[in-house]
Amino acid sequence: MKRLLVTVIAAVCLFLTNTVTAQELKCDIRINSNQVAGTDKTVFQNLQTALYEFINNTKWTNVNFKTAEKIECSIAITIKERTDSNTFSGELNLALRRPCYKASYTTPMLNYLDQKLTFEYTDGQPLDFSLNTHMSDLTSTIAFYVYMFLGLDFDSFSLNGGTPYFEAAQQIVNNAQSSSQPGWKSFDGNKNRYWMAENMTNSSYAPLHQFLYDYHRLGLDVMSEKPEQGRAAILRSLHHLQEVYKSYSTCFFLQLIVEAKRDEIINVFSQGDQKEKTEAVNIMKQIDPAQSSQYDAILQGGRR
Repeated sequence: MKRLLVTVIAAVCLFLTNTVTAQELKCDIRINSNQVAGTDKTVFQNLQTALYEFINNTKWTNVNFKTAEKIECSIAITIKERTDSNTFSGELNLALRRPCYKASYTTPMLNYLDQKLTFEYTDGQPLDFSLNTHMSDLTSTIAFYVYMFLGLDFDSFSLNGGTPYFEAAQQIVNNAQSSSQPGWKSFDGNKNRYWMAENMTNSSYAPLHQFLYDYHRLGLDVMSEKPEQGRAAILRSLHHLQEVYKSYSTCFFLQLIVEAKRDEIINVFSQGDQKEKTEAVNIMKQIDPAQSSQYDAILQGGRR
């Protein structure tokens, strides 16, 4: 809950990346190299260890977290090709979870597969990163998603609390415009790191930030003690997604939110009165039309 108190000063130490105590993340990192020919897996084992330490032992904010407060996330890297001794390509599977107040349940914040990972790495090299310059595609990519994780988590505890971290992710994207690797540029597809950062720093998509706060802090965090009140807040929060959809139906981060929350929304509104169910179904069918049939489960009292 410290996220509620620190948003005003959070930007002060974004440039601090020294290894100190009280780090923010509890990130599980895994590298799968089964698709790469060859028997020597040492380089991948060493890289996995180095990335684990880079993510979990770096101080990314000026906020001190207790162990129980650390942000739970995971990054699974699948190496698909080794084009030469030091160049690799593959994909990252990213997942972020958030605990709900007075509940054992954790809610999914992000589930995303980045299929455009290309980087150079020499076994044993230090993983250097600076927010001021693009030093490597590997550390810039990992740091980008760390800041996205932080932004989403902080946004869910206080309105616009994640702004400094989304801005840091945007700065990483800006620095990476000199990179020849995919995923960083506006013209390199409409679903990549560039558009993730753009969506979360563009004031046109401000309702997404309101949704993240209302849905989690006013909705899910209340449901363990006041389920009707929490459900009503979640229903109101869906209107923020609808607002974005009406003006920007192709918004990438809107799609990511819906993908992460679809099953949860169906479960939440499987309870409650018929008026709430109908309203939720109508909203979700509008903003997630390809999955319209799944929302019928709400009207039938549960997931089919």
